[in-house]
Amino acid sequence: MTRSTLTLALVCVGVAVVGRSDDGVPPAAHPDSSGWQDLFAPDLSNAMFPEGVWSFRDGLLIATKNENLWTKEQYANFIVDLEFQNGANGNSGLFIYASNLADRRARMEVQILDDHDPRWANLTPTHLCGSICGRLPPATRAVKKHGEWNRMTVWCLGPRIFVLLNGERIIEMDLRQWTLPSKSPDGRDLPKHLNIPLAELPRKGHIGLQGKHGSTDVLFRNVKIKLLSGDDAREP
Repeated sequence: MTRSTLTLALVCVGVAVVGRSDDGVPPAAHPDSSGWQDLFAPDLSNAMFPEGVWSFRDGLLIATKNENLWTKEQYANFIVDLEFQNGANGNSGLFIYASNLADRRARMEVQILDDHDPRWANLTPTHLCGSICGRLPPATRAVKKHGEWNRMTVWCLGPRIFVLLNGERIIEMDLRQWTLPSKSPDGRDLPKHLNIPLAELPRKGHIGLQGKHGSTDVLFRNVKIKLLSGDDAREP
């Protein structure tokens, strides 16, 4: 894929092709500040996953297989803030609004991927790191090379979704625009396995992490959530 082709592909309805997070989306405060809590307990007692797959090791959350980790609780109006480190060709994801765990159409995935690995050179833009996987590409490629820590912040404000990666706002999405099961708002074909209009997706659901989907580990740390209400839940 040429640079010009990639640039054209990234310009689509629902994405704000903008710079850093000071352009209208308020940055999430540091997770140690007031209002933040661990998304997953240290013993994972508030999570659902196959036994023996997920665990904390020296403060790092890691999976041994491609099995998802889910919150037992469902959430609406929140910010998730986390750090991740890809191994070479690492592949994982953050799931939001998962209202039916048995139906992968009834969720959204914020892609976590080692874009720099040559094995992913021919990926479509909607599968790059930070994309709403299969649906909406990131405005820019902001992920660091494998072995480096990245910070991702995802705002879920009812029908509006914002993704910040390493200080760059890479996704701005309004689910109310996604009314067709097979087409994006700008007319792109969507994968057949995602044939549910996002406008019909409940704005509340489980939050999850995808397991070891590539051949190397993806490490997570400081996985935090902040619930939003009142003035905090206003659209940025």
